[in-house]
Amino acid sequence: MAEESSNINGFAWFLAGLGVGALAGILYAPKSGRETREDLANSAREGTEYLRNRGKQVAEQVGGVVDRSREQMGEYMDRGRDVVDRGRAQWEEFVERGKSLVGEQSQRVSAAVDAGRQAFRSTTSGAGASSSTGSSSYSSGNTGASGAFGGTSGSGSPAPATGTGSGSGV
Repeated sequence: MAEESSNINGFAWFLAGLGVGALAGILYAPKSGRETREDLANSAREGTEYLRNRGKQVAEQVGGVVDRSREQMGEYMDRGRDVVDRGRAQWEEFVERGKSLVGEQSQRVSAAVDAGRQAFRSTTSGAGASSSTGSSSYSSGNTGASGAFGGTSGSGSPAPATGTGSGSGV
């Protein structure tokens, strides 16, 4: 904006200098008064016509620039809309993928939890059956009876069994 103002200001000073120079040239010219007045009038008409034509040219150039700017802005807006639409579509696709992955993982976790419950139930029901038959993991009392592997721990108490019973399910 400041550059336009300085250009216009510079152009005005140019025209003022042109006028002063023309006036000085006329004053020192070897013509009669009538011829000088006619020359001044012609010069004024020519200057007016020049400014009018130049104004039209500038207006046409500015109009062309404005039209091109509108076209470019429209193209940029269309490109922006396309990018936003593509991004939105990708986002929706990613969200759907995420939902399906979460659903799959949820099913896997549920299946694993169910399998764990089933394994626990089979283990506890098997351990309950083995303890009811009298084969406990620990021998009761300090009678010198051996554990599952036929020995006692270092303190004299029986050693625990390591799970070789029939109901372990492992």
